[in-house]
Amino acid sequence: MAGRSKVAQEAFDIAEPIVKEMGFDLVDCEYKKEGQYYFLRLFIDKRGGISIEDCEAVSHAVDGVLDGKLHADPDYFEVSSPGATRPFSALSDYIRHQGEEIEVSLFAPIDGSKKIEGIIEKASEDELILSCGEKQICLEWAQIAKAQRTIRF
Repeated sequence: MAGRSKVAQEAFDIAEPIVKEMGFDLVDCEYKKEGQYYFLRLFIDKRGGISIEDCEAVSHAVDGVLDGKLHADPDYFEVSSPGATRPFSALSDYIRHQGEEIEVSLFAPIDGSKKIEGIIEKASEDELILSCGEKQICLEWAQIAKAQRTIRF
């Protein structure tokens, strides 16, 4: 992700192999000052969602490694879910949620609409294929302004 600070990117690079080995995806990392304290946050995800126990396990596995390798000393370290409705930011987000419904905002309308809701059929380096009722829609990545999961209660 282009917006990561140097410390956040360093932490991401250190933590990613550990998180992956545990069966999770490390989707983002942030290092930021809030008030007088510095927070380092890892955001993990997996198909089916993240539990508190998942966050705790990753925290225990990564904390000591970061202490020994990270060139910064945050006041607080947290591991969290990125949230159910956060915008997708990488191909891995689409792959992880294959078979689920998403809402896609487009830069330019298709058939008069700039929003599409559909089920992810396939996501590859080249395209995103959505099932929208009886039809399939193929989108190039350059057409997509934003995408996120559709949550229905």
